[in-house]
Amino acid sequence: MSGPIDYEAVFQALPGGAVLLTPELVILDVNEAHLRLSGRPRDHQIGRYLFDVFPDNPADPDSAGVRGLETSLRHAMATRAPDAMPLHRYDVEVPGRPGVYEERYWSTVNAPVLGPEGEVKLLVHRVEEVTELVRARGAELGVERERMAAQLYGRARELQEVNVRLRRSHDREREVGLALQAAMLPAPRLVGHHRAAVRYQPAVGTLNVCGDWYELTDLPGDRMAVAVGDVVGNGLEAACVMGQLRSALGAAVLVAPGPARALEVLGLYARSVDGAESTTAVQVVIDWTTHTVHYSSAGHPPPALLHPDGTVQFLDQATDPPLGARPEHVARPEARTPFTDGTVLVLYTDGLIERRREDIDVGLARLADSLARHRDSDVEPLADALLAELLPPGGTTDDTALVIIRL
Repeated sequence: MSGPIDYEAVFQALPGGAVLLTPELVILDVNEAHLRLSGRPRDHQIGRYLFDVFPDNPADPDSAGVRGLETSLRHAMATRAPDAMPLHRYDVEVPGRPGVYEERYWSTVNAPVLGPEGEVKLLVHRVEEVTELVRARGAELGVERERMAAQLYGRARELQEVNVRLRRSHDREREVGLALQAAMLPAPRLVGHHRAAVRYQPAVGTLNVCGDWYELTDLPGDRMAVAVGDVVGNGLEAACVMGQLRSALGAAVLVAPGPARALEVLGLYARSVDGAESTTAVQVVIDWTTHTVHYSSAGHPPPALLHPDGTVQFLDQATDPPLGARPEHVARPEARTPFTDGTVLVLYTDGLIERRREDIDVGLARLADSLARHRDSDVEPLADALLAELLPPGGTTDDTALVIIRL
């Protein structure tokens, strides 16, 4: 076989009904099989909201057609995985007879089409009609078995309702997880007399709870400690590990003679915490008396200094492996750099810059460009601008923590 594949022809030739939807459930395209199943012309469907074209049967008080299908579509978007619905009834209005609905039965699978950053770009709604099969089985099996078939369909309906409840439970669990994550992270506040903007953007999908964190700590004198970190994995387990490491580093930096020693203490502590292996973190100490920034990194993306003239300097001269990466304790490196008034310090986790199949230098260049263009912005609008410009429109598959301080 030679030459490019005509995917439009493949789509139209599929033997089962197929509909392409936007994430807002607007119909983008339908194939020939679906046109035959629905009895509606293409121009009656394209560009319209799915449930405006196929509304629920108002005469059926038990109808769960729209509710069940919409729940399945939303679940496919949230999980980024195909969702197969059990046998379900979805009555369809008879073409040319407004208000008259025909009892129809369907087998349905809804699947997301993902973009390069893992975002949901489209939904494929695939349907097979089984109405005639349901009716034929009822006719040939007789009254008793027809009753059994009705019971089987009833069980399928019950299963669908259970699926709906489980998905609602998942949504509630996600809310609880996000509340836990927020409770573990410090609220935006003044640290000394210095203003800081902080942001935490959860990843889309799953429970949306992961192991990213940030920490800001007042130190004696006109000094401040700032840290960000990222625990491998996601879910409540990673969030709990994050809480332990964040607290430990916040305590260590209060007594350690510098950021490198604080990370050394954290690394020793991490050996006793299940799930802390390969955690990355960066610790920065800002000293306004000497106008210097001291820093040390455990495998974390480098903080950025945005200078008043718009140049961006990445703090990458004191980087060592992540926590627990070495079998024996080794002293970590530490570097320092001067700053002038008006310089902006930016710490972040990899969700802000890393993309699949892309070198990290591309993400760092994108960050530097955005910082330079917004160098005159205050810290709060700057934080909003970075998230708006650097995160994919559909959300990222990794959490993002961000701390910005004007020095």
